[in-house]
This record gives sequence, structure tokens and C-alpha cells, in this order.
Amino acid sequence: MSALLQRRKGVLPYLLLAPGLAWLVIFFLIPLYYMARISLETGSVFSGYSFSWHFATYGDALSTYWPQLERSLIYALATTGISLLIAYPLAYAIATRGGRWRNALLLMVILPFFVTYLVRTLAWETILDDSSFVVNALKTLQIVPSDGRVLATTGSVIAGLTYNFLPFMILPLYASLERIDKRMLEAGYDLYGRRRDVFLRVTFPLSLPGVVAGVLLTFIPAAGDYVNATLLGSPRQFMIGNVIQSRYLELTDYPTAAALSFVLMAIILVLVAAWAKIAGTESLMGSEAR
Repeated sequence: MSALLQRRKGVLPYLLLAPGLAWLVIFFLIPLYYMARISLETGSVFSGYSFSWHFATYGDALSTYWPQLERSLIYALATTGISLLIAYPLAYAIATRGGRWRNALLLMVILPFFVTYLVRTLAWETILDDSSFVVNALKTLQIVPSDGRVLATTGSVIAGLTYNFLPFMILPLYASLERIDKRMLEAGYDLYGRRRDVFLRVTFPLSLPGVVAGVLLTFIPAAGDYVNATLLGSPRQFMIGNVIQSRYLELTDYPTAAALSFVLMAIILVLVAAWAKIAGTESLMGSEAR
């Protein structure tokens, strides 16, 4: 009887993992396999595609669309940096000074998610239009030249990306800051005295897991985005997501689109691995737990 119970206990973890593993296999691994196969095919949508191990598609796609790929990474890095600069003080204020307004402030952070992503971006297109009140005010303050414009520029695309992905930076930072043991802060004041030293030596190091998570959650979707560049930019601001979308849906060049998708995914995986190595995610998580 005890052996049967032990056997059931041994099987239980696998049963709990089964739904998640099935989801990953069906909706991630299988589509990934078909996308890899498509990237190595030759032909056209009219004559049909045939699998031929055509690795040259990757080289041709990289050489042709490297500017868009580089632009995507630059925009994503800029978005991540700006989001971090905005989100950290805000998350810190909510976690330490929110008081009874904390839940209301958090609701305001996630409130944009009640509106679909496309509508939020279209709203920014209206806000940044040449005839909008905001742009006219910027021209009056001489922040924007009288004959200048905000829409269809690099700044407008990065602003849209930052707005749409800012909550992904705020929420992990808030969760990390809110979990900091207040006794450690009190000990920090006893050791260092000044608020700045306590922040630099205690608060910020303990919040680094939230920084790591926020950077990843912001950078990854921003690098593959194409909606903001389409609505808030011009062809000069198009990102690699715009190229992939065009190749799939407009030009029906499926092998090139699949190859570009794999290249983008590989570059993001390398950057994520490097960031995790530099930031020391595992050791940070362990130190916070201790």
C-alpha cells in the first residue's frame, strides 16, 4: 500500500505538468517546427513550395533587411531605457508612499489594458497629429519648430512603444520593491544613516530582480512590434516586424518571413541570455529569498 502511494506521489508532479507541457508542444513547438521548415523551402505561392534545405534564405534576408533589424533593436533598447527611468520612481512611490491609495494607483497602471492595443495606438496617432492640441502647445513652447512635426518620426514611434509597454516595467518593479523586508531598511539606516546610501546599498540591489524581469518583459515585445511603426511612423521608421508582416500577408514570401522570424528570435535569445548572465538573475533571486 505504501509503495502504491509513493508511486502515485511520484506520478503527481508529471500530471500537474502535463497541461502546461501540452500547451507548449501544441502552440509553440509544433508551430516552431513548421516555421523552420517553411524557412528552408523554395518556390512561390502560385507554383507551390518545396522543401529543399535552402539556407541561403537566411543570408539573403539578413543582408537585405539588416537596417530594419538594427532599427528594431535600437528602438527596443531606447524604449526599455526610457521605461525604466519612468517606471522605477513611480513603482518606488507606489510601494513606499502609496498608503491607502496603493490599489487605486495600481489600477491606474493597468487601466490601459482595458482598451485594446490597437485602439491605444490609434489614440496616440490622434494626440501626435500635426493639428492636435499637444503638438500646437509644443510649438508654442518652441519645443517643436513651427514647421516641424511629431508624428511619423522616430520619437513618436519610441513614445508609442514606451506608452504601450510601460506597465510591463512598472508591475515587476513594484512587486520587487513591495516585497523588501522593512527590517532590512531599518538596519540600513542604522548602518549608513543617509537615505541615498540606504537606497544605493539596500533598496536598489534588492529590487534588481524586478529590474531584470521588467527589462525582459519590455524589450522582447518591443523588438518584435510593428503596430507602432505602422501607425505612428513612416516607412523610414519601419521595424523588422513590419517587414515580416508584409512578407507574410502582402507579398506571400513565406520563406523569407519565416527566416526573419527565426533570426529575430535567435538574436533576442542571445541578448536575453547575455542580460541574465550580466545581471546574475539566479543569484539575485537567491539573495532576495534569503
